[in-house]
Amino acid sequence: MSGSDVLVTGMGIVCAIGEDKDSFWHALSRAQCGIGTVDLFDVSGYRSRIGGQVKNVDFFSRLSARECRRLGRCDMLGLWAAQEALTEAKIVEQDLPPERIAVVMGAGAGGVFEAERYRRQLYEGELRLRPSLLMPFPACNLTDAIANFYGFRGPRSTIATACSSSATAIGYGADLIRSGGADVVIAGGAESLSELTFSGFNALRSVDRSTCRPFDKHREGLVLGESGSILVLASRRRAEAHGMSGYAQVLGYGICADAYHITSPDPQGDGAERSMANALKNAGISPETVDYINAHGTGTPVNDRVETIAIKRFFGKKSEAIPVSSVKSALGHCLGAAGAVEAVATILALYHGVLPPTLNYQEPDPDCDLDYVPNEARVADIQVALSNSFA
Repeated sequence: MSGSDVLVTGMGIVCAIGEDKDSFWHALSRAQCGIGTVDLFDVSGYRSRIGGQVKNVDFFSRLSARECRRLGRCDMLGLWAAQEALTEAKIVEQDLPPERIAVVMGAGAGGVFEAERYRRQLYEGELRLRPSLLMPFPACNLTDAIANFYGFRGPRSTIATACSSSATAIGYGADLIRSGGADVVIAGGAESLSELTFSGFNALRSVDRSTCRPFDKHREGLVLGESGSILVLASRRRAEAHGMSGYAQVLGYGICADAYHITSPDPQGDGAERSMANALKNAGISPETVDYINAHGTGTPVNDRVETIAIKRFFGKKSEAIPVSSVKSALGHCLGAAGAVEAVATILALYHGVLPPTLNYQEPDPDCDLDYVPNEARVADIQVALSNSFA
């Protein structure tokens, strides 16, 4: 251990199966599914009508009406989660120098939900358009919202690498701490459902009409979801000096690209395999030490098969003994927020010694022949876990 180790000292999450960390873990570890009919917009004309929508959350209970008017749904999801994470980590009470607190967020579609409302007003001929609906549109809006809300004046960065955005944000946040650029980093991301993304994935015919069933033989595609998921990262030196305990240590991360196709992965899993290899190299650990893999596991026929190939290629014989599961089966694919959602799930799995299950797994696929922790959570002694986020 060293003072430059990066610890996770607080977490916050809101998603289809929970409005905070505890309710999220309660549902996830008890194999509860939050996927249902989407009612944020009219889905009656689409191939799929389901999603992992956040329901029954009163944003006004934590934010003023004025603040809510200036934020989009994506921003409010992210700020909701940030408040939980920062409260748990006791950041505000510690009177840390604001110049040493950075904010790094992963972004997907950003404020498209509000931009769609503005467009409807425009084309329906409303005389008083609401320009405030366009304020949340930039991808950086959540990053700015969190930093401005708390007065953090350290580095601000917004990462946009599609479905791996918030995972990359966490890795970059850890780099900031190790390099001395910040003492504390608020890292993660948020994504809201929107008709643009919903219609786009339906047009690609990459969605499942009934449920999300990663690695199952009869899987048809992904199910979209939404979430705000935030981690507080701190150096071990800073954490110990302020009496902050850590859930887990961020050992390392890996990124690369396969330059193959905009929507399909390299058939042999080249990019996925090299990402895992880079992560373990960055962490300074061997494949033999990995006890659990939280899979990207989207539920599409191609992605699940290729991720399985990549795991088997990289881990070799060891892959037969590593449990692999996908939490997207419980709450959907949260796109820009997916990596942070799954980081929270992975950390809680380590903390509680319980593997979250892959739901809706009924029939094995010969091309997907690993241990996918089907349908029920499993008690396990895990010390090192790997979370995959591909895009």
